[in-house]
Amino acid sequence: MSDLCAIVPVYNHPGTIAQTVRDVRQLGLPVILVDDGSEPDCAEIMKTLAEADPQVYLKRLPENCGKGAAVKAGLLWAEVLGFCHALQIDADGQHNPAEIPWLISLSGKHPDALISGMPEYDDSVPLLRYYARYLTHVWVWINTLSLEIRDSMCGFRVYPVKRVCQLIRSQYLGDRMDYDTEVLVKWFWQGGRVVQTKTQVRYPQDGISHFRGFEDNWLITKMHTRLFFGMLWRLPRLLLRRGPSRRAP
Repeated sequence: MSDLCAIVPVYNHPGTIAQTVRDVRQLGLPVILVDDGSEPDCAEIMKTLAEADPQVYLKRLPENCGKGAAVKAGLLWAEVLGFCHALQIDADGQHNPAEIPWLISLSGKHPDALISGMPEYDDSVPLLRYYARYLTHVWVWINTLSLEIRDSMCGFRVYPVKRVCQLIRSQYLGDRMDYDTEVLVKWFWQGGRVVQTKTQVRYPQDGISHFRGFEDNWLITKMHTRLFFGMLWRLPRLLLRRGPSRRAP
């Protein structure tokens, strides 16, 4: 069995999920599909993909629980299956599968680090979303007292499975769009290394966004609030840790 798998959280992406799985499998990686309560047409596609390939594992959540919940479920299952590292990639075609080998190579050089992409957007990115990300970036820099995490919202990353599963079991991590940022900040708080690298991100014209305006912005606001107060009592340790950021070329 490969030491590394890919985790793909899926909620109603019937038009892109098959190609995403094909792209990842062509690189020789086993795939864990986490069906986050998808509609029957998408669920059937995932079932077919899993039945056709023994290296495609399908885990179904009983209802839509959110992207974070799906990724956490996939990571915990990856641990049960014996994988040492897990690549997280979106199901909607935003991430460039040609960059997967580079992320894997960085993970090989820094096996104890969490490897995370820093998006380079093309003209397809919605401008409001592009600029709104910077508010989260600023809060992350405040809550870590560091510039090490340059972008916390990219869901294209490689985790050391055992250590991130320990974090999942010991810390509260958001179940929806707050997850990607919260797991990086709390990973950093526990002394984990974060290595970031530039990655291309595109928004397909026919893509499906599951960002829920008011609801997810409220969740993210609450996340930044609890992280801020969590930072305050960690302040002495974080000040001692301050140093240069780790960024790949």
